Amino acid sequence: MGPVAIPGDRLYGAQTSRAVANFPVSGQGIGREMIRALGLIKLAAARVNRRLGLLEPGLSRAIGAAARQVAAGALDDHFPVDVFQTGSGTSSNMNANEVIANVANLRLGSAIGARHPVHPNDHVNLGQSSNDVFPSAIQVASACVAQERLIPALELALAELTRAAGRFSRVIKVGRTHLQDATPIRLGQEFSGYASQVSHATAGVRAALEGLLELPLGGTAVGTGINAHPEFGAMAARQLARLTGLPFREAPDHFAAQASLDRIVAMSAALRSVAIAFTKIANDIRWMGSGPRLGLAELRIPDLQPGSSIMPGKVNPVVAEALLMVCAQVVGNDAAIAHAGMSGNFELNVMMPLAARNLIEQVRLLSAATRLFAEKLLRGLEANADRIAERVEQSLAMATALVPLVGYDKAAALARESERTGRTIRELALAEKLLPRSVLARVLDPETLAGPPSPRPWPRHSQRVTPSSPRRGKKGQGGRL
Repeated sequence: MGPVAIPGDRLYGAQTSRAVANFPVSGQGIGREMIRALGLIKLAAARVNRRLGLLEPGLSRAIGAAARQVAAGALDDHFPVDVFQTGSGTSSNMNANEVIANVANLRLGSAIGARHPVHPNDHVNLGQSSNDVFPSAIQVASACVAQERLIPALELALAELTRAAGRFSRVIKVGRTHLQDATPIRLGQEFSGYASQVSHATAGVRAALEGLLELPLGGTAVGTGINAHPEFGAMAARQLARLTGLPFREAPDHFAAQASLDRIVAMSAALRSVAIAFTKIANDIRWMGSGPRLGLAELRIPDLQPGSSIMPGKVNPVVAEALLMVCAQVVGNDAAIAHAGMSGNFELNVMMPLAARNLIEQVRLLSAATRLFAEKLLRGLEANADRIAERVEQSLAMATALVPLVGYDKAAALARESERTGRTIRELALAEKLLPRSVLARVLDPETLAGPPSPRPWPRHSQRVTPSSPRRGKKGQGGRL
């Protein structure tokens, strides 16, 4: 295609330079996580090709050393390609190939751009295609971030919700349905429900993570594995398992693995479920903390910063609001990923960079926001017990407990009279002598109405990804990177 001018201090080559010129779209690159994943894949490939006798040991070592630098983040400045690029991610795959080849050649005494003794296609990309490397990089990147950051953050939030359920197990409050007063409930029961939501959502993430562990590597261009050794995919996946501690394996069907984004769509859907659960939880806590005097004021949310530039003393639920914005972004990202998943044709999906960008952003945002929510809000949350107890006695829904004894119509009449006069259900029932005082005391006892505290506030899910055990090998050839 003719000569291309490349700055002398850049380690990439002509294909990267053309992509930079062709895609000045967002100013966003593919991100640290994807660059790390590409480096790990190229390192794994270099090791496998050496063991298969396809790559000379000296070249393999030089490529491996350069790939380690890419994975470690030492060469991020040399990955300038915009994330909105060719739909297969070819530009970024070649960016990695060119940078690694140039760094390897410098180590071997050659010059930048020499393409000898290490060639970006013939050696760094040996046994690979962008069509199996890039989706594999998405899966490696998102699986690592989910395992390293998101699941620990969700487990922390679950632990704090569980502790709150225990702290609030004796606090009885007015339940609400349709935003209207309902029968009493324990505040601890509400929080046990929140904990259960997070537990189930976390289990969904773990289940989706299992799918990401099946890598397309070995399928090359269209899934047939042309130009790759038959054992390359399985061996590369095992190498990646050793490097990351996650049990990556070769996909059982390369045609599905490369032609679809089903595994990525499934993980995105699991993240959407996390976002939906935390939206409910954060909104409920905001409402229960509204006030401090003229709202519900059932919870005291930790004060973190002034809430107004004009109203002195005002404090807002800022951490909950930040989490809600993250959840909205996650749901939006999921919609784009769903569209991307529907946009593949024949043997290749051509919205892979978009899926990579959105999925990794979802994991990263949820990891940070749920951890902040746990540490800065849930951990210091307090119940306003006096305000809560006062509201329970005033609730019209207390009439529900009288229905089995006086009938629905009489109980409804009591509720209407209570609303009209402001007198409590207990006061009216005593005044009308509907039931003996001792019976009313038992029937209208909030402890009885709310039921016993939950013995276990959330269901336990034992499913988890089991990290593989890296075997010790020679220096530079084993253990986690």
